[in-house]
Amino acid sequence: MPFRMFNLILLIIFGYLLGSLPTGFLICKAKGINIQKIGSGATGGTNVSRALGWGWGVFVGIADVLKGLIPVYLAINFLIFDWQIAIVAVFPVLGHIFPVWLKFKGGKGVATTVGVLFFLIGGQGILALILIWFFFLGIFRTVSIASILMVSFVPLIAFFPTYSFAYCILGIILAVIIWWAHRENLVRIKEGKEPKFKLRKTT
Repeated sequence: MPFRMFNLILLIIFGYLLGSLPTGFLICKAKGINIQKIGSGATGGTNVSRALGWGWGVFVGIADVLKGLIPVYLAINFLIFDWQIAIVAVFPVLGHIFPVWLKFKGGKGVATTVGVLFFLIGGQGILALILIWFFFLGIFRTVSIASILMVSFVPLIAFFPTYSFAYCILGIILAVIIWWAHRENLVRIKEGKEPKFKLRKTT
C-alpha cells in the first residue's frame, strides 16, 4: 500500500508538471510572439491559431492532448483503484490552466481534458465528445461555447462506458474547471464580443 501511495503522489506531480509545459507559449516565443498578449491571452491551440494560423494551432492542440493522455496511461498501469486514476487525471488539466512556469496563467484545458479522458472512456466516448463539439460549433460558430457545452456532457459520457462513480465525479470536476477557465469568455459571450470561428491560412 505505501508503494501504491508513492506511485499516486509521483504521478500527481508528474501529471501537473507535464500538463504545465507551455507548448503554445514556447512555439510562439520561438517565432517572436508573446501569445499572452494576443486574443484571449491563453496558451492553447485556439489562441495559437489566431497568432500563427490553424496549422500551428492544431499542432499545439495535439501536444496538449498528449499532456493529458500520458499521465493517465501511466496511472492505469501503475495504480489499482478508479479514484486514484481519477485524481491523477485532474492534475494535467490543472497544470495546463495554471502552469507554474507562466505565473499560473495558461490555457483553457479543453484539449488536455480530452487527453485525460481518452483511456477512460475509449474511442467511442471521445468520438461522441468531438461530434458534440462540432455540433455546437456549427450552431454558435464560437469555439468557447462549443467547448464549454461539450464538457458539460463529460460526466454522463464518463459514467456509462465504465459505470464508475469515480469517473463520473471526475467528469463533474473537469466540467467545473473548464467552465471556470472560460469565465472571461462567458463575459464576452454575454456582451456579444466573443470572436466567431473562422478558418485562417497558416503562416
